[in-house]
Amino acid sequence: MQSKLTVYFEEPFWVGIFERSDGKKYSVCKITFGAEPTDMQVEAFILRYYNTLPFTQAIQAPLKHTADNPKRRQRAAKKALETPFRGTKA
Repeated sequence: MQSKLTVYFEEPFWVGIFERSDGKKYSVCKITFGAEPTDMQVEAFILRYYNTLPFTQAIQAPLKHTADNPKRRQRAAKKALETPFRGTKA
């Protein structure tokens, strides 16, 4: 099972999108955090509430095949980190 969390600012709150996939099934859950959560708060939230999150009903979806080449994965990770961060207006 793979899980992914994306935290972003959606006026006026911070929102987290949990995605999980198991084989060919995919489901998501949207959580509103309110104020900007710290890394420690996000980790505590995951440890405490992940098993009780209201995920959508799993759907059949083909997963993208990721390259097994380690250099390609490294370039993709670098590109993901270089994407502009959508932060607050302050």
